[in-house]
This record gives sequence, C-alpha cells and structure tokens, in this order.
Amino acid sequence: MAKLSDLIISNPDVKNFGELEQLVRAAGEAGEMFLEFDIKPDFRDTPRKWEWILEASFTRGLTYE
Repeated sequence: MAKLSDLIISNPDVKNFGELEQLVRAAGEAGEMFLEFDIKPDFRDTPRKWEWILEASFTRGLTYE
C-alpha cells in the first residue's frame, strides 16, 4: 500500500501538484495495489478534486499519459 504522505516525504524534490501526480502514476505502475490518502497535498496548485485526480492517475499508471 502506498501512502500519500510517504510518497511526498520520500520525494522532497516534488514542488507542485503536477509532479505529485507523476509520482503517484509511477507508484501505480510499479505495482502498488492501493493508494491511501492520509494527508491533503499542501501545494498551491492542488485542485479541489485532488483525490479523484490522484486516484485516476494511480489506476492508469504511466502508460496513459
């Protein structure tokens, strides 16, 4: 299980929501089965429906960019 907080903490170079979305896609592609939203991303450009966007990115993976 991938926790959003672990992904963010492990990658301090991620500076915006777009980069976080790519990171979540990579986690899904790497074989993680579940994504837990244990925190809200604290980026200025985080959209209101951020959970839906990250869930879709996690499910689709990198092959659907």
